[in-house]
Amino acid sequence: MIRKLLLMILCLPAAACAGAQGNDTAPARVTVGAERTEIYLPKIEGCRVAVLANHTAMAGDRHLVDMLCDEGVDVAGIFSPEHGFRGGADAGEHVASSVDEKTGIPIWSLYDGGSQRPSEQTMQAFDVLLVDMQDVGLRFYTYYITMLRMMDACADAGRKVIVLDRPNPNGMYVDGPILDMQYKSGVGALPIPVVHGLTMGEIALMARGEGWCRQCDLEVVPCEGYTHSTRYELPIAPSPNLPTQHAIYLYPSICPFEGTVCSLGRGTGHPFECYGHPDYRGGDFTFTPRSVAGAKNPPLKDKTCRGRDLRGLDDEEIIARGFDLSYVIDAYRNLGLGDKFFTPMFEKLVGVDYVRRMIIEGRTADEIRAVWQPDVERFREQRRKYLLYDE
Repeated sequence: MIRKLLLMILCLPAAACAGAQGNDTAPARVTVGAERTEIYLPKIEGCRVAVLANHTAMAGDRHLVDMLCDEGVDVAGIFSPEHGFRGGADAGEHVASSVDEKTGIPIWSLYDGGSQRPSEQTMQAFDVLLVDMQDVGLRFYTYYITMLRMMDACADAGRKVIVLDRPNPNGMYVDGPILDMQYKSGVGALPIPVVHGLTMGEIALMARGEGWCRQCDLEVVPCEGYTHSTRYELPIAPSPNLPTQHAIYLYPSICPFEGTVCSLGRGTGHPFECYGHPDYRGGDFTFTPRSVAGAKNPPLKDKTCRGRDLRGLDDEEIIARGFDLSYVIDAYRNLGLGDKFFTPMFEKLVGVDYVRRMIIEGRTADEIRAVWQPDVERFREQRRKYLLYDE
């Protein structure tokens, strides 16, 4: 307990977090880090500030960049992550550097097809990096990877990093295989479970503390009124293909379809809330992926797919089932394609080689979960000293 209190003092808190009262499923008034200006504005006074942010970086009813400009902060530039500063680009799409039309501030894209790391000249253009992006708590959701790359760059350049923390909408549980680092990729950078249960601030602290990134000068502005049992509903969709809270809850279990021959609804009005394939047998639900904003070339584009509609599942049931392989197993058995059902992306997403092997062997979702469960328990203990919020 003493170690946790010391960690929180080091990370700016004062009165950082409300205590948990059981399973806090009722909507709570959460104050995100960006709104706690009394903590971080004094720390950046007189500094040239760069912002790593996207469309989710709202401080009340204003975007963080607009608020900083209104407060007279010298905003030297904006780093944009996957999906771009305004959040409309496809997954992995190259986004050119540009200028923010509203403020005239340069936008330095980290998804421009280059190294995803700023040049030395760009790093010399600012003194402090403010990080503010809404994460959804999954190892394969890329915002934390962008943050870690920038933490490394700031460590090398002697720049300070301040993370303005936000709640994790999937922060109430931890589940899934720990990444085998031979499968490290742009959709998985740390030896953590699929559902890691950490906020961006906690990931930053853990990555630095465990030596998973360089030792940068790091501070975290925590949320107020949040615990890991809080059911926090995102006010803004974090990326084009996660338009609903229900999709965010299903995302851990449905995203592995990206490593198969199936569609998970990209190019429809309900991405990550269904799955299917043209040859799926017995499915009474059909959908046809089309080219749309945020999914310009979706898998199985213009092909009628049969499968399962998951929009009627109860949120609490989804959460209780955790990282659930039963959907992938159902499609695998239905299509009868054997190993051809999978693509190499599957291992990058699930993070290990035994999941594919056990599915092919005919194992159940519960049997496969039993393999990773001891690793998850060890991780829960490993992460405990980095938690800023009650569980």
